Amino acid sequence: MIPPHSLKSSDSVPTNPAAHEESAQTGMTEFGYSQTLERSLGGFATFAAGVSFISILTGCSQLFYFGFSFGGPAYWWTWPMVFIGQVMVALTFAELAARYPVAGSVYNWAKRLSNPSVSWLAGWLLIFASIFTLAGVALALQITLPQIWNGFQIVGDGNGKYDFALNGVLLGAITIIFTTVINAYGVKLMSIINSTGVVIELIATVALAIWFVFHINQPVTAIFETNGTGDDRPGGYLSSFLIAALASGFVMFGFDTASSLGEETKDPKKSSPRAILRAVIASFLIGGALLFFGILSAKDLSDPKLGSGDGGLQYLVLQAFGQPAGTIFLIAIAIAIIVCALTIHTACIRAVFAMARDNNLPFARALSSVNSTTKTPVAPAIVIGVIALTILFVNVGQPQIFTVVTSVAVVLIYAAYLMVTIPMLVRRLQGAWPGEDIDKRYFRLGRWGLPVNIVAVLWGLFMGINILWPREETYGVYPWGGVLILVAITGFGFAYYWFKLRHNSGVLEAHRAIVDAGHRGDSPDQNTLPDTNPVT
Repeated sequence: MIPPHSLKSSDSVPTNPAAHEESAQTGMTEFGYSQTLERSLGGFATFAAGVSFISILTGCSQLFYFGFSFGGPAYWWTWPMVFIGQVMVALTFAELAARYPVAGSVYNWAKRLSNPSVSWLAGWLLIFASIFTLAGVALALQITLPQIWNGFQIVGDGNGKYDFALNGVLLGAITIIFTTVINAYGVKLMSIINSTGVVIELIATVALAIWFVFHINQPVTAIFETNGTGDDRPGGYLSSFLIAALASGFVMFGFDTASSLGEETKDPKKSSPRAILRAVIASFLIGGALLFFGILSAKDLSDPKLGSGDGGLQYLVLQAFGQPAGTIFLIAIAIAIIVCALTIHTACIRAVFAMARDNNLPFARALSSVNSTTKTPVAPAIVIGVIALTILFVNVGQPQIFTVVTSVAVVLIYAAYLMVTIPMLVRRLQGAWPGEDIDKRYFRLGRWGLPVNIVAVLWGLFMGINILWPREETYGVYPWGGVLILVAITGFGFAYYWFKLRHNSGVLEAHRAIVDAGHRGDSPDQNTLPDTNPVT
């Protein structure tokens, strides 16, 4: 039996029977919330959200040059390595999505696996990880648009010390303004744009990989070549390989977005786990083929343009396709970048909304307010857009702005993921994770849960340390930048929560499910795992 909602003496229980009935029908009463978001998304829309957040074309086009410059052709092997680790995380997330398909994913999962402090920190890190990721992805247009048409190099001619970064900030700012407007307008329009963009991206990626197959210039053994990248480094090639691995690690995350849209998805307990796993597996297969055959298509593996920010994968595309076919595919890459930014913004809005309705953020009532016309939280869309723009402008004079912003984003997301996988592992080791009593209609790991969970935690710790490692190659003249930013965001945020927010934490009245003898809510402040199905 799930304990009833714990109400503060100052709270009053909403008495809207229509809202209560809708919440019961959609399953939200099970989690202690009323249904305030519109449940209108189908299975493909949630799959598309996961795919577009990972966005193979975006990540590979943005970071191919980085991986290749430090790992040479053998950098390709970082792709399957990262997949093995991330699919373990995805499997644990799929099991959670089958039980708790609630907005905010990581935040709400941690809330039911651990204590309120851990869940708050998980949500806080997830929000900032998403904002930094949004800024980093928006910057990726700088690597693509000027290669389509030199008129997109608005600032300077591209040869000045800061031309690359300044123009990237300008293009990124335009993109963030666009994603803010679309997300404020409503999830339906966002879903249409995103699903269309994902179809274009998948077709373009497969076509690119196939086209590279017919333009192979190197033997298969070329992917074992290092180009001497570790010769002058302490630790040899292993040191270079670990840096190159960041390029793949920076791409293959965000699959939890499929569950973050759970409150707006039809039959989310079935569709969300499938969407998570399909997104990460499809991204691995298609992305792996693209990188593999792309490297083999290179006319000269020692060409410095392959490891240059103004070359990379886009350079290989133009080299293999020529004009105008190459330009068409570069346009597809640009579309993928835009829809990727759009989805990241969407996922971040849901994380902010989820924390705000629990009164766990400043200005919670405004941030959790759902517009009656657009059926979406408008205030978070605007706030997130403003913060992302601020990040761009603060780093405007940093030539390594791409790797700095992206590194910070990914270390935050890995930290947020660990706030889920570690408490989940503790639950399993204590024998407190539901076993055979879980409804067999929904995804579950069964006896594989423990080993999968262990690998997921070890992988998260390994990559977290690898990303945080103070390297000039990643953080430029501020090698400790990643550590300092993580400490600052975590320390400031948690201090504010501990001394201010936690004393008033609790579901806001406008979002609270009615509690009666027939419908018991699972309070977000409860640390016990609720039953899989609504209690009646």
